Amino acid sequence: MTAKWIVLGLAVIMYTLIVIFPDKKSWSACGAAIIMLIVRAFVSEDSFLGLIKEAGTELINWEVLMIFVGSLVIAELFIYSRVPAVIADSLISRSPNAGIAMLLILVMTGLISAFVENVATVLVMAPIALALCGKLKISPAHFMVGLAVMANLQGTATLVGDPPSMIFADYANYGFNDFFVYHGRLSIFFAVQVGMLTGVLFFHRLFAKDGGKKAVVEKETILSMVPSWLLILMIVGLAAASFIYNGLTLASGLVVVILAVIGILWYRVVRKESAEKTFELIKGLDWDTAMFLVGIFVAVGAISAVGLLQDFAGVLSRLVGNNVFLGFFLIVAVSTLISGFVDNVPYIIVMLPVAAQLAGGLSLQPELYMFALLIGSCMGGNLTPFGASANVVSVGILRKQGVKLSFLQWLKIGLPFTLLTTGISAAFIWFVWK
Repeated sequence: MTAKWIVLGLAVIMYTLIVIFPDKKSWSACGAAIIMLIVRAFVSEDSFLGLIKEAGTELINWEVLMIFVGSLVIAELFIYSRVPAVIADSLISRSPNAGIAMLLILVMTGLISAFVENVATVLVMAPIALALCGKLKISPAHFMVGLAVMANLQGTATLVGDPPSMIFADYANYGFNDFFVYHGRLSIFFAVQVGMLTGVLFFHRLFAKDGGKKAVVEKETILSMVPSWLLILMIVGLAAASFIYNGLTLASGLVVVILAVIGILWYRVVRKESAEKTFELIKGLDWDTAMFLVGIFVAVGAISAVGLLQDFAGVLSRLVGNNVFLGFFLIVAVSTLISGFVDNVPYIIVMLPVAAQLAGGLSLQPELYMFALLIGSCMGGNLTPFGASANVVSVGILRKQGVKLSFLQWLKIGLPFTLLTTGISAAFIWFVWK
């Protein structure tokens, strides 16, 4: 009992520090993880070194980390190639007016984000959005918010779109292909696409006033198609590994890492970029989130080991009773609200086994509640300007442009967008998986 209360206290402190100091989240998670291992060693017969070995071999999901870091490299090279910017230019030049061009750019942002990290997607699309708004002499505020929320929305759609999807895939033993169809039913990808269509309609009304203005931007030039081929090979490789090995395995991680290494060698040797630039590319990857994931994996392993997850599942089960819809609604609603203010990675790691256990107690397909959790925790980040990293980046870009976006101004877009997209995606999951 003592160990359980100590670990619970450490978990509360860790989550509080993550909320208060998001820039130091990796330190908070790793620090809490180390202390939890020490506590477990002190109150049990296991040695600290033995628990460290357990963390390295059982708790840390290396395949998730490999996919995360490898996909970041490929995403950076994809941005470097200027292919996304050229595609966006083509969409703009072929659009009858600015309103349609802006919608197409948002759709493209979402599609890229399904395979490229959300912040990277926003960074590559932001110059296009700012240039377009500059030509039209309109405020870029709504457009930049649109980039962030559409990127967050589609990050849920595939295994490589966002860390929560990778974590879910590892827990549920989902392969790349299972995000599209699983056991003969349409999977999470299509639930997200229904949400995206709703989001497009939302922004169509928002951008309707710009419909009569012609969109003109400066043309970009493609540097190379190699990163695009690496991205395509990553998708095909993950799909093949999922099919062959039936789920997310070390093979999936190796596919992405090998392609990332090939990309770095191409950047250094073929493109003849300097060693300093190559080092800067690698150094500039999101290593903070990678370390954060390591800490969270270990911390949640300790939380599970002392029985806290089972206790929480029992409380939730008693609250829900036999009401399947109440359980579904609570998971979506609470996940959406919490993720608007708290990083969704530690939340989803804690809640996945709880949702699966709750579904099992009601003799349901676990996907019903796990998909509800995934949708709520990922789409809920659109609610506030600090609910997701892409949101923070978008607000920062606007600030550099001299545009201040307040919490209430974000909420005017983020709240209805989140309610509409989350609601319609959740409804899709309910009717397909109930």
